[in-house]
Amino acid sequence: MAISNQTTDKVREQVDIEEVVNDYVPLKRKGQNLWACCPFHQESTPSFSVSPAKQIYKCFGCGKAGDPIQFIMDIEGLGFTEAIRHLAKKYGIEVEEENNLDPADIQEYNEKESLYIALNYAKDFFHKNLESGEGASIGLSYLKERGFDPATIEKFELGYSLDGWDHLLKKANGAGFEESNLLKAGLILERENKPGNFYDRFRGRVMFPIHNLSGKAIAFGARIMTKDKKQPKYINSPETVIYHKSDVLYGIYQAKQSIRQTDKCYLVEGYTDVISMHMVGVENVVASSGTSLTESQIKLIKRFTDQVTVLYDGDDAGINASLRGIDMLLEGGLNVKAVVFPPNEDPDSFARKSGKEGFRKFLEKEEKDFIHFKIDLFAKDAADDPIKKAEAIRQVVLSISKVPDPIIRSVYAKESARLLGMEEDILLTELNRQLLKNQQKTKPSKFQKEADSSPIEAFLPGSPEEENIKIQPRSFKEERELIRILINYGFEMVSEEMHVCEYLLEEIKELKFSTPIYQELLDHYKNALRQGLLPKFDYFLKIQNTKIKQEVIDMIAPTREVSKNWETKHQIFSKRESDDLSETTYKASLKLKSAYLKRMRDELEEKIKLAKEGEIDALLTMHMELTQLKSQIDRELGNVVPSKN
Repeated sequence: MAISNQTTDKVREQVDIEEVVNDYVPLKRKGQNLWACCPFHQESTPSFSVSPAKQIYKCFGCGKAGDPIQFIMDIEGLGFTEAIRHLAKKYGIEVEEENNLDPADIQEYNEKESLYIALNYAKDFFHKNLESGEGASIGLSYLKERGFDPATIEKFELGYSLDGWDHLLKKANGAGFEESNLLKAGLILERENKPGNFYDRFRGRVMFPIHNLSGKAIAFGARIMTKDKKQPKYINSPETVIYHKSDVLYGIYQAKQSIRQTDKCYLVEGYTDVISMHMVGVENVVASSGTSLTESQIKLIKRFTDQVTVLYDGDDAGINASLRGIDMLLEGGLNVKAVVFPPNEDPDSFARKSGKEGFRKFLEKEEKDFIHFKIDLFAKDAADDPIKKAEAIRQVVLSISKVPDPIIRSVYAKESARLLGMEEDILLTELNRQLLKNQQKTKPSKFQKEADSSPIEAFLPGSPEEENIKIQPRSFKEERELIRILINYGFEMVSEEMHVCEYLLEEIKELKFSTPIYQELLDHYKNALRQGLLPKFDYFLKIQNTKIKQEVIDMIAPTREVSKNWETKHQIFSKRESDDLSETTYKASLKLKSAYLKRMRDELEEKIKLAKEGEIDALLTMHMELTQLKSQIDRELGNVVPSKN
């Protein structure tokens, strides 16, 4: 359900960037700003800056930037609405919902909220069962045998479902939950032969809550404690309106901050793999929970990092069955590495056996990029068999063809040819064939036509034909500089009668920006003026466009400050652009005009090359006029600029 604008405005007014960030990293004051080691990537020297005056943050290492709402979105992996709710809760702000929503949307929202409440009630119930006689003797004993300490049990909110037909059902009924709601949450089942007669889905099992990104329980995995061969070892919650197995990774809530800081994600198979790795200090780990990897799960990982290391159990069957996951990760634009554990070992058993140092050293030593991993995997069988070697090459090439970046593809191809001891041209030919095959699958009409008329070299990694698809509009740094001055100083007076924005907008009124984001910012600025506003930077931070917000933050973010000692003790004064805004704005407009004249002249030169004989004289005259005008402006930029008067 949508949050009212009034609630969003209250959050913006009451949140404090220093308080919000300080919940995650300790800040230290240096001059007017606060500094810390960035919570989004690993670093030893603080490059993460917070400006209390402007209520923004900016990392000069990784580029992350934004306001308090954006910080919560980044650090917690939340959407805008969820971030507003998070901050409203922190500051005790009542969340008001929009009243003009479709009744169906309201009903859907209420249903989801009721499921969250029911599932989190069940999570607390299962967790508290560990303190009961049965829960302690069976559930807690099992967890301790696995080496899980109390802090880890608490961290993952592990629990136990009592061995009976209706323990949860009775308790939940007593707390006011209706059977229909518990049924929708997947917590109870209805007897087939007795309509209206319900019983607990989970009975006599250790419970592993599955959390969403904000830490709410949305489902459960449950491990049996008996040796009943008629019962599956694990049963899981059914899919509901808030739980789609293909969209979820076990442990993502506990791992997300560590994944950001280390810029790496370990991918394993099961719940206990994740928990045991946390026990040895490796927290940037998630599990696909025994299911085949999906595109949604890959996108979820990519929200936090581009680096993935897949950890495989030490048996050939498990590895071969999981190779498809590597190709999917590559296709998703991730950089993939792999680690294979010794025979009969998995991340869970090996972590408990080797301890913190041993486990970390093993990961560092055995980690291989997917090229070395795949070649080593096939080399055992293909050593003396030419047919198997050819198939191994095709499998390696198939994986390389999944990589979307042509430059990375080219590097992988070269490295693979070296490792396989074959000519690079042969491997590239096979790669091009596979790329063409992939392209025909996605765009059959377009690429089939090109395949009939173009040489195969057209599909080489990084070829001009492929890169032409990605050509972006030219970006002018002069356009950015002018927008930067507008946002930072537009409300200031450039003379006794004129604001900076009035002067600049008059000077550029005939120009159309070539860079879309700067034109969009300019349009937003003009729109604010039409509404009678003289916008400052915070006006643009309220625009719900991540790219625009990021660009504005970059323009206003505080840089490293010159120590006051330079002025107070050493009498060394540095000139600031705000000291003479008339000069700053005057030069900015001239530089933009000079850049546009250069572009016009360059375009004219191209026309001259293609012009017919009777057209050349007129074009040359225009070229000379543009050159003279540009030279005049450039000379002016080199002179002393007139004062405000």
